[in-house]
Amino acid sequence: MPHLYILKNNSNNHYVGITKLEPKERLKRHNKGYVYSTKKKRPWAIIHTEFFNILKEAREREKQIKSWKGGNAFKKLVSKVAGSSNGRTMDSGSINLGSNPSPATLETNLK
Repeated sequence: MPHLYILKNNSNNHYVGITKLEPKERLKRHNKGYVYSTKKKRPWAIIHTEFFNILKEAREREKQIKSWKGGNAFKKLVSKVAGSSNGRTMDSGSINLGSNPSPATLETNLK
């Protein structure tokens, strides 16, 4: 099953690609430096994926998103997926999983 994915690095750079691999497996290849166009800007994290039935549909969507790169439509898509879990179809391997609850919240949950 073809996947479209968007990666983001610590410098706020983005990479849009498609793959027949599972996105997490493809991410490993990016972060190991096997992909020429992304190896100098590692590490990467997946911020968005889309699944397609045929490769042609994934390629068309990739071209569409790449045509937006730097434009308002691309910024809107990226901010949408960065602002909430809406639009994400898989865990991006986040390091920060959320804020720590306050002691008052912990006490409430224990009762």
